[in-house]
Amino acid sequence: MKRKLLVAASALAVLLAGGMGAGAWYVSDIALVPNHPETIAYPEVVLGVTEGTVTVTASAATTRPGTWSLNWSSGSAMVGDIVRRSAGRVERVRVSGQTPPTGIRASMYMTYSGDPKTALGLDFTEVMVPTELGDAPAWYMPARGDTWAITVHGANAHRNSSLHAIATMHRAGMPVLDITYRNDLGAPASPDGFLHQGESEWRDLEAATGKARSMGARHIVLYGASMGGAIVGRFLTRSSLADLVSAVVLENPEISSRRTGEFAAARMHLPSFVVPITEKVIDWRGGFDIATIDLLGHPPRVKPPTLLLMGDADQEHPVETARELARASGAMNWPIQYEEFPGAGHSEIWSTDRERYDRTLAAFLTRTARGPRRTGHPG
Repeated sequence: MKRKLLVAASALAVLLAGGMGAGAWYVSDIALVPNHPETIAYPEVVLGVTEGTVTVTASAATTRPGTWSLNWSSGSAMVGDIVRRSAGRVERVRVSGQTPPTGIRASMYMTYSGDPKTALGLDFTEVMVPTELGDAPAWYMPARGDTWAITVHGANAHRNSSLHAIATMHRAGMPVLDITYRNDLGAPASPDGFLHQGESEWRDLEAATGKARSMGARHIVLYGASMGGAIVGRFLTRSSLADLVSAVVLENPEISSRRTGEFAAARMHLPSFVVPITEKVIDWRGGFDIATIDLLGHPPRVKPPTLLLMGDADQEHPVETARELARASGAMNWPIQYEEFPGAGHSEIWSTDRERYDRTLAAFLTRTARGPRRTGHPG
């Protein structure tokens, strides 16, 4: 009997270890493997239009307050306040954009779709940034200033996910370079085909900064969203061009990869000990130490004035990391202005409170775009 119990216990241990290993491998896929869906889902239906409104099927997505992009296969429009609701229907103000055909299928997105011209009316050209892996495309929007904005979107996102911030930056007189980086659509793939949470992607940002400088930039404002925030953080630590940066905007950033992993594991109802296993798997598969992607434990070498924007309902990165970074900023000699947006989920800050977002960003840029830069020791 004792031997049978030992065999059963050993078998159970193997099964549990295998299960935890599979869970760790699955989570590592989320961190490492690029994901660009080939097809776009359109779960909503446009039920009617007037000169200034659009009526769509009522759903959790279409009934959220705020400003959102309504997308369909051939166009998009920004919709705002809800005018009226009835059974299965919601009518919203059409703020800008095209008029959708009645009956067409559509989806809701958190910010502008399209390109700078179709979304914002901004003239732009596509330029190529010469990275170490080959040319990566970027949208260039000219302006008169010599302080440039360079925008870095999150993993698996598109350049247009930065357009809401670009609108305010361009109004402030800044030329804007909206970049792609390795493993983006249209950009070179990394040699291993993996994302590196900023550990290699910062070099593509460095190439873009060099490109901007060659085109006349004297100062740089960096904008990083989600994993783009981690890319900005690694750039500020690693790049010889980091001293060109006069200000930083971090929107729902990845502040600590470990804390983000713990957050993801909890949401998937995985035990906490899966996280260190996952880190080992990521380190082995990706060839980098993911634990160092941490602005709290490893703050950047260069610490420009920074606007930190976070929604308290973020589903990807825990809001507590942003709060902790803001509280620790004084001890780090890192001037951080922290703005928390109630009810805003991941990448939904602007959509949730457009007026506050635009006002806060404009005031920050006015105050800091050419302000002094602080340099400290790397964390």
